[in-house]
Amino acid sequence: MPTAPLAGIRVVELASFVAAPAAGALLADLGAEVIKVEVPWGEMYRHAVPRLAGFRSDFGLAPHFHMDNRGKRSVVLDLALPQAAQALRQLVDRADVLLTNVLPARLARFELDPAELRARRPELIVARLSGFGPIGPEADAPAFDYSSYWARTGFMDTLHEPDAPPAFQRPGMGDHTASLALVTGILAALRQRDRGEGGQRVGQVIDVSLQQIGFYVTGNDTAMTLVTGQTPPRHDRRAARNPLWNHYPTSDGRWLFLVMIESDRYWPELTRALGLEALVRDDRFKDAVARYRHSAELIRIFDELFTSEPLDVWKERLSRHRLIWAPVLTLAEAVQDPTAEANGSFPMVQHPTEGSFRTVAPPLQMSGHAMPGTTPAPALGADTAAVLREAGLPEDEVTLLASV
Repeated sequence: MPTAPLAGIRVVELASFVAAPAAGALLADLGAEVIKVEVPWGEMYRHAVPRLAGFRSDFGLAPHFHMDNRGKRSVVLDLALPQAAQALRQLVDRADVLLTNVLPARLARFELDPAELRARRPELIVARLSGFGPIGPEADAPAFDYSSYWARTGFMDTLHEPDAPPAFQRPGMGDHTASLALVTGILAALRQRDRGEGGQRVGQVIDVSLQQIGFYVTGNDTAMTLVTGQTPPRHDRRAARNPLWNHYPTSDGRWLFLVMIESDRYWPELTRALGLEALVRDDRFKDAVARYRHSAELIRIFDELFTSEPLDVWKERLSRHRLIWAPVLTLAEAVQDPTAEANGSFPMVQHPTEGSFRTVAPPLQMSGHAMPGTTPAPALGADTAAVLREAGLPEDEVTLLASV
C-alpha cells in the first residue's frame, strides 16, 4: 500500500468542540498522528449523547464527537498542575503542528504563545481557530459559530422569508466549513516548510476565524454588498424573481424545490412535465423577463398544481424529465438516500464497547489513499501514559499525570 500522505507528521490538538477537532480528524484521515489533549473529565462535547439534544434514544455515545475525533490518540492533562503544563510543552516540542482553538491570553498563560514557540522551534506550524481573528478588540472573545459565523456576518438575517423570524443555525455548520480551511492552511504550510527554501525548514502561523468563514461562505451576497452598500433582498417565495428557482408545497404538507436557474433553457421541458404546455404560448411567461414581471401569477399556478398531489407523485413525474429539482427531504430520509449510500457517505464504525453505528464519512476521497472514516474516537485518556513516555517524561511524572 502507498504511504499515507501525512505519515510521519505529528499534530498536538489542544481544542474542544467542533472546528479545530474536525480539522484534526481530517489530518488523522490523511495519516498524521494526532494527539488530542483533554481535561481529565473529558470535554463537554464528548458527553453530548443524543438524548441531551432532544432525540428519543438511549444511544450511549456522542456520535458527533466520534465523527470529529476519529483516529486520534487521547491524552488527559490537568493544566492547573505545573507538571501537566510542562508535559504539554514537551508534547508540542515534538510536534510538527499545534492545532488549537484556545484563546491567545490562555495560550500565553501556558507558555504556548505562537511567537515564543516558533522562536524556540522555527519549523513548528501553529494553526489557530478563533471567533474573530487574532487582531483587534475581540481577539480574546469567546465565540461559537452561532455568534461569529451566523449572527455577526449577516448570514442569519438574510436566510429567512421577509415575514419570518431569523433562521436558527444547526450545530457545527460554520465549524465544519472552518475545519476545511484549517486543513488547507496546514497542508500548504507543511508543503512550504518541507521545501526548505533557503536551506531552512520554517513553519508559520495559520489563522482561521469563524467570522471570516461566514463572509466567505456568503461570498456571493457579501461581494455584492461590498460594492453596493446594500443588504441583498431576502428570498420571498410568493414573489420569486424566477419562479423556476423556488420551493413549492405539495398536498401532503411536504415541499419540493425547483432549481432551474437558467429558466429559458428548462421552461419548455418543465411545462411538459407538469402538463402545462399551453403556458409556452402565453405571452405573460414567454421568457425569463416576462416570467419575472408576472412572477406572482405563475407562482399561484404552480402552487395550485403542486398542492393537488402528494410529494411522491411529483417525485415520480418530475424524475421522468431532464430537470434540476429536488424533494425537500427530512434528515432521517436523506441519510437513506441510495445515491449517498452508493458513494459511501455513511460508513459503519465498530466501537469496542458500544457495538456498530453509522457515521458521516470524510468530505473527500482519494484514489491513492483510503479514507473510510470508520475509526472511533479514543477512550478518554487511553494513550496518556504511552504518549508521555514517548515524549521523554520520567516515569514518576508519567505515573502522577496519568493518574489524575
